[in-house]
Amino acid sequence: MNKKLFLPLIIFVVLTVAFFVQLQRNSQGDDPKALESALIGKVVPAKTAYDLFENKAVGAEIFQQGKPILLNVWATWCPTCYAEHQYLNQLAAQGITIIGLDYKDDNAKAIKWLKDLKNPYQIVLKDEKGSFGLDLGVYGAPETFIIDGKGVIHYRHAGDVNDKVWNEKLKPIFDRLANAQNAANTEQK
Repeated sequence: MNKKLFLPLIIFVVLTVAFFVQLQRNSQGDDPKALESALIGKVVPAKTAYDLFENKAVGAEIFQQGKPILLNVWATWCPTCYAEHQYLNQLAAQGITIIGLDYKDDNAKAIKWLKDLKNPYQIVLKDEKGSFGLDLGVYGAPETFIIDGKGVIHYRHAGDVNDKVWNEKLKPIFDRLANAQNAANTEQK
């Protein structure tokens, strides 16, 4: 009997078991969209980036503002980024500090986008070749990172930021970091 005939059956059984295991994980609350980041608990990579509007170099100090911030990775070619943009404007109006990273995009299109749709970002960095995104482990746009006042990454969210995501996932972490920073500031006085 030819053993090669059993190879497709073995592959089928292995794939079936793998899919079954993942379905079990999903049914127990494992989020298949959650992307673990090797940078959780680490400082934002020290890399010189350039401001989209002024083309001036900025360093890692922009992530060390003494309060939590969001780093939002976006692009004009990204339809989901367009969908989340209005919500980011709402967060910015509430006083949430957001730094934008324009990922693998055309600078002129990005500037026009922000002028037409309103700019929710305190600072907008350009990443035309995606090298800063690569250092962050970005898979695509949009992605949002929560960074504490010392520049340490605490959370990474792949996908758009909307009311549900903000209130259920991001805001609790953001508020915890803000409260910890406020407590530290009070202790120092």
